[in-house]
Amino acid sequence: MSNSIKIDIWSDIGCPWCYIGKRKFEDGAARFHEGASSLPLEIEFHSFELHPDTPLDFEGNEFDYLTSHKGMRAEQLSVMFERAAGIAASAGLVYDYDNLKHINSVKAHQLVHYAKARGSQRAAMDLVLKAYFVDGRMVEYVSDLADLGQELGFDRDDVVRSLDADEYLSEVRSDIHRAASLGITGVPFFVIDGKYGLSGAQDASTFANALEQAASERRAAVDDI
Repeated sequence: MSNSIKIDIWSDIGCPWCYIGKRKFEDGAARFHEGASSLPLEIEFHSFELHPDTPLDFEGNEFDYLTSHKGMRAEQLSVMFERAAGIAASAGLVYDYDNLKHINSVKAHQLVHYAKARGSQRAAMDLVLKAYFVDGRMVEYVSDLADLGQELGFDRDDVVRSLDADEYLSEVRSDIHRAASLGITGVPFFVIDGKYGLSGAQDASTFANALEQAASERRAAVDDI
């Protein structure tokens, strides 16, 4: 039996609640690690597309997309954006909705898989989410993603090669298919130790309690051997 607790996280680069959920999970994990009997965590991110029908050349922000493609009302969106920005701020994140560009996220997911293959998945996820929600940068096109890859310490030309060739597209699709097989229809979605599923940007205490429950079951299983 592994000594670490496996955490599988499905998220989308363009999902505001995924960045918030990630930050709250990290806070919960920190609380969990304060306990004397905590176990190491093995964290893996998985791709999910909330809006796979977004045109690759869509020129507009989140407001434009949701009104023109999803038929949402301006008043409804204003409330939704204000709420998301407020909750993000409580998690230490400053969302810049004025400069946020709506994207098709499939290439950004491929960059995260590129980084994963080189042992830097979590750093890549941090950077891409920050670039999108906080810095208002475009994270859809190869040239922009290659800049981020270079910031992560990768060879820019090799990042361009990989993204142009869709080298990790099959991994992105595999993540999405696995989510469907598990019945995951929205993100963020956290699977803890292959047993417990938590949906949404839960409170840090909820994540900490779930991790402690998983650790307790691990210890009980060892005691029974």
